[in-house]
Amino acid sequence: MTYVVALLDDLLFGSRLQAALAAAGHEVELVPDEPSLRERLAAAPAPQETVLVVDLTREDLDGSSLLEALAAEGRLLGLGGTLGFFAHVDTAVRERAEEAGFDMVVPRSRIAREAPALIERLGAPS
Repeated sequence: MTYVVALLDDLLFGSRLQAALAAAGHEVELVPDEPSLRERLAAAPAPQETVLVVDLTREDLDGSSLLEALAAEGRLLGLGGTLGFFAHVDTAVRERAEEAGFDMVVPRSRIAREAPALIERLGAPS
């Protein structure tokens, strides 16, 4: 089981993602904002089995800058992985997320189809 902390504000997509991941045996926490994300990461039961998922399509939050800040603070040390998802037409967001250090950056349609497999790949112990 992987513990997934997902920062997103689309409740419909979030509930679908949560259902798909829960059906695959993962524990999922949906968080709406940066303070909630920081709180959940600090309380993660096993950081090496925790995956952070960030919605990079949000207009109210720069997910790439957030990841850089978390990394600079040491909050990503030992984390199982980071996954950002973007609108497939927004290649600049993808490139920026890759530069920021996300372990995996995929289009929203791919995470919708393959979420359990993507999380398992990131959350697998090395």
